[in-house]
Amino acid sequence: MRKLKLQVQLTVDGFISGEKGEMDWMTINWSDDLKSYVDGLLQPVDTILLGRHLAEGFIPHWEAVANDQENPEREAGIKFSETHKIVFSQTLTKSKWENTVVENGDFVEAINALKQQAGNEMIVYGGGKFVSFLIKEKLIDEMYLFVNPAIIGKGMSIFKEAEARQKLNLLASRQFACGIVVLVYQTG
Repeated sequence: MRKLKLQVQLTVDGFISGEKGEMDWMTINWSDDLKSYVDGLLQPVDTILLGRHLAEGFIPHWEAVANDQENPEREAGIKFSETHKIVFSQTLTKSKWENTVVENGDFVEAINALKQQAGNEMIVYGGGKFVSFLIKEKLIDEMYLFVNPAIIGKGMSIFKEAEARQKLNLLASRQFACGIVVLVYQTG
């Protein structure tokens, strides 16, 4: 069975963005140890799941990075661009991006079917509403929560849709030189 991992950055008080989508609290200058860790997290992944809102920025950004010979993140851009992506949307009907398909059906059914297919791990980065839905439906197998050293007081939470307590098992935690801490949880 394929595993679905969540990788997300959040504040100490549990928000993935400010109330208006602000991301200015995020640690931008990652330390080498964090870059290496995230590269290792992505290596076994052969499918990226995205909500439509995130896909509209994520996919073009990483395609541009992949095509820029001078960009220091070019290798990551190539990996993101070449990896098969599925955009979950209730409004898009056709993909406008390479290596990307759109899923409009029953999201729970589609993700459970993906988990049963042969292949490597899958990862989801967002967007916020999509990830909230996945958490509510208990579809994520492992959470990689990258906690940034910031408190913003109000913002978007990916946990507010959960209707009942969900037991998490801490698999690992690690502090990085740039001040970010990752908490790795197995769900269920």
